Amino acid sequence: MLCASGRLLAARTATSLPAPPRGRGPALRCPRRELHFPGNPDPPSWDCLAGRLTRASASPHRRVILRRGRMPPAVGRGLAGSELRLRRSRCGPRAAGRDVAIQAAARSPKRPAPGSWRFEVAGRRAMLALVTLLSFATRFHRLDQPRHICWDETHFGKMGSYYINRTFFFDVHPPLGKVSSVMLIGLAGYLSGYDGTFLFQKPGDKYEHHSYMGMRGFCAFLGSWLVPFAFLIVLDLSNSLPAALLTAALLTFDTGCLTLSQYILLDPILMFFIMAAMLSMVKYRSCANRPFSAPWWSWLSLTGISLACALGVKFVGLFIILQVGLNTIADLWHLFGDLSLSLVTVGKHLMARVLCLIILPLVLYMAIFAVHIMVLNKSGPGDGFFSSAFQARLSGNNLHNASIPEHLAYGSVITVKNLRMAIGYLHSHRHLYPEGIGARQQQVTTYLHKDYNNLWIIKKHNTNSADPLDPSFPVEFVRHGDIIRLEHKETSRNLHSHYHEAPLTRKHYQVTGYGTNGTGDSNDFWRIEVVNRKFGNRIKVLRSRIRLIHLVTGCVLGSSGKVLPKWGWEQLEVTCTPYLKQTLNSIWNVEDHINPKLPNISLDVLQPSFPEILLESHMVMIRGNNGLKPKDNDFTSKPWHWPINYQGLRFSGANDTDFRVYLLGNPVVWWLNLVSIALYLLLGSIIVVAMQRGAQLPTKVEGLTRVLLQGGGQVLLGWMLHYFPFFLMGRILYFHHYFPAMLFSSMLTGILWDTLLRLCAWGPASSSLARAVHAVGILSLLLGAAYSFYLFHPLAYGMVGPLAQDPRSPMAGLRWLESWEF
Repeated sequence: MLCASGRLLAARTATSLPAPPRGRGPALRCPRRELHFPGNPDPPSWDCLAGRLTRASASPHRRVILRRGRMPPAVGRGLAGSELRLRRSRCGPRAAGRDVAIQAAARSPKRPAPGSWRFEVAGRRAMLALVTLLSFATRFHRLDQPRHICWDETHFGKMGSYYINRTFFFDVHPPLGKVSSVMLIGLAGYLSGYDGTFLFQKPGDKYEHHSYMGMRGFCAFLGSWLVPFAFLIVLDLSNSLPAALLTAALLTFDTGCLTLSQYILLDPILMFFIMAAMLSMVKYRSCANRPFSAPWWSWLSLTGISLACALGVKFVGLFIILQVGLNTIADLWHLFGDLSLSLVTVGKHLMARVLCLIILPLVLYMAIFAVHIMVLNKSGPGDGFFSSAFQARLSGNNLHNASIPEHLAYGSVITVKNLRMAIGYLHSHRHLYPEGIGARQQQVTTYLHKDYNNLWIIKKHNTNSADPLDPSFPVEFVRHGDIIRLEHKETSRNLHSHYHEAPLTRKHYQVTGYGTNGTGDSNDFWRIEVVNRKFGNRIKVLRSRIRLIHLVTGCVLGSSGKVLPKWGWEQLEVTCTPYLKQTLNSIWNVEDHINPKLPNISLDVLQPSFPEILLESHMVMIRGNNGLKPKDNDFTSKPWHWPINYQGLRFSGANDTDFRVYLLGNPVVWWLNLVSIALYLLLGSIIVVAMQRGAQLPTKVEGLTRVLLQGGGQVLLGWMLHYFPFFLMGRILYFHHYFPAMLFSSMLTGILWDTLLRLCAWGPASSSLARAVHAVGILSLLLGAAYSFYLFHPLAYGMVGPLAQDPRSPMAGLRWLESWEF
């Protein structure tokens, strides 16, 4: 609403005719100005008393106000307002006076002299260099401390090692993120001497002789660019150097942004690409008066590249894609309504945006994903999350270049894998279900990793004495519709079900391991069925999609995907569902197959194509993201905690003898941002209501409100898109998820307070007093942010000694909220 009102205000001021010149003497003299309206013999005249352009033929009670813009159709054809031409007169040089005045008011309290343009550009460049230098200095200061793993460095540093060793792994973030960020972390580590041998097992482990500064330095380098990017965005949106400087100071002196930028994490890389996309979008929109020029194409292409990289780092990148998409739709709609443009030109604009904002990002995303697949070609800890066909392409996996029997036979040793992504293998172990959880029998679960406890022997249901692998017995194949038993190879217990309720899923039956040395009862019998096949058909390894129907209860073996408690080793629940509808949870395939009596076939023909790999990887990531659970001692939070800086996050240490780093935003900066959001909504609503009621604002005030509604509305939209979607997410959330939104709230603060101070400075008659009011206000905010950083900087750079609740601690007086734990 505020963005739309800003565009309306801009259109109104840009298309209104200038005010009539004041005549000298007692009477008002209005020089005549004529407008030619094709097909209309009555030109309009200037109403000196009303101050508006009217037609002589109009009723005195209903005057028609005319402005430049789209005109109604005249005789023959309609003409756009741009085709109207003013006849030169004594008032001609003032035609653009109001627009120039509004633009000047939006820039500064006093319009600079024409000769000061070069000085102004040099001043802006000097300020950009200064804030960039200060940002790099604060981010690289004490980068080597602490010399041990902090928080999520254990994950992303380990992934860098995997890239160096070309070992396949699974992560919940998009594959492009693992290429554009984690692989670059690994590359930075490799170039700086890191050999990929450090294990990154847990937070607190010493790096010792291993080189880690290259990986931290890479993240700090990208995090340092957030400040100059924000400076340039605000400078372009507001055309105000003080607003840009205030925004840069807020981000430079924020302890939270500083902390996130100094460690081996995805967050500084994500925020770098988000801000790069925002800056590129603002820049290419500022080139709207020069469409299809080299700068216009460059910024438009950089926008698409940044969008692809932002999405590739984390799925949160979808939010900046949505913002750019909404702006693009608005631009195209505006161009479509401009009657001075031909439909061919509008089509060119549309195709340019499709090329640079859709096709280019998709191609880049898939290209870097292909690099990710080619680099990680060795078997690793992530194999079990993916299908058997996917694993067949990984060197070192037991399915890679393997030859196994094609058809399933009795006596074969097999593994059974669920077809739903990230469910894993049918698994059992010697641990029993606890008291009160169904029958106290052996647990049956699904497990994502390769393990000997995944092995089962397939046997006939009505025999146990004869060994089907005995060379004297003929081979008997398992066929669709056969009644079978599955005997767990390590424990010799049969796969079993009964009418006891499953541990976690109500109305499902419990699945256990039962019997001794393969001897059990009729509840061990299962009918094997191949999906969409006829009875009697053989069952193919890897290719046949099978279901196991319990013979007594009629239920179907499946996995709910729910994580069992610690008594179940946090593996996934296996149930027997009475609902016979076919779902991926209840469909399995045979992966490993060992039978010395059968000939082998090569599995090379089963390797998936690139589109299949792309689709499967995304399905696994989405499921993994939704299934994230908090770890022990994790400081999870809720979205409403974040803007008020309610609770931080321990990066390192917990005791007074530890080196402690605590992720917490600078409270002065964050609470100022929160007040600014509320104040902006209030002030913007007042302006919108006043405009709707036809209020006439002074020229300077009108220019400032245009900046506030257009520039401020753009960054407010960014804050909303990067914050409110988290309320709808069911996954685990942490404090650091708010920081992309915090970047936008800081930019809004810079634009809002600069505009408010200019409005306050507009009142005094003296220009020197106006400049003093504005300068003192901006300087006070800058000093407040800097001093608060001086107070809270130990949170980011590290501290040792008594905790804040101890009166002897130097941070004792700074624990302003009880929820802060530093």
